[in-house]
Amino acid sequence: MSQTRLIQIEQDILAKNNSYAAANRARLARNGILALNLLSSPGAGKTALLVETIKQLKAKCEIAVIEGDQQTSNDAARIRETGVPAIQINTGKGCHLDGHMVGHALEELNPAAGSILFIENVGNLVCPAAFDLGEAYKVVILSVTEGEDKPLKYPDMFAVADLILVNKVDLMPHLDFDIALAVENMRKVNPSVKVMEVSARNGAGLNRWIDWIEAAHALERIGSDASASASASAAE
Repeated sequence: MSQTRLIQIEQDILAKNNSYAAANRARLARNGILALNLLSSPGAGKTALLVETIKQLKAKCEIAVIEGDQQTSNDAARIRETGVPAIQINTGKGCHLDGHMVGHALEELNPAAGSILFIENVGNLVCPAAFDLGEAYKVVILSVTEGEDKPLKYPDMFAVADLILVNKVDLMPHLDFDIALAVENMRKVNPSVKVMEVSARNGAGLNRWIDWIEAAHALERIGSDASASASASAAE
């Protein structure tokens, strides 16, 4: 197959995905639902961090979760143990979630208006970067057990991040990881990205992360209320 044909196929796939993502985004916005797409390599601690996040937020608002993995429903089971609804998407040989999968999950999960939806993507720093799911923000998680050069090795992922969480900082006394260098490399590919240091194990930095979520959630609900008012005015 020629390179031109490969490029055309890729463009067609992304265009189709973007149409599904746009429909998801419209549905979420209409209902004032904040959707966060959590992305990382395998083992970065996404699920553990998500569990602790849910524990701190669930008394304040309704939460739903879409879990993406190639196989098993282990992560969705861990999430359900917190008392919030979760649906598992198994991608088989696929290395990422896409807009169509998330759209079907939304139909089944039916998150409440004004809620927060967490989408835990398949552990992969390549494929998920290219696929819009309809989320409001992409949150990339980098563990201190990984290399400081990950942002340079996988620039597409870090370039699309709205927020980067440096996770497992409780392990820093036992590692040679240089956070300053890691952040410097993040800013080489995404100069304006916001970075927070967190630990699901000892709770370090979680208050800032929760504050960020709550601020984003408030903005989403304000936008939904404004759209609803505009529609009502137009109908009069």
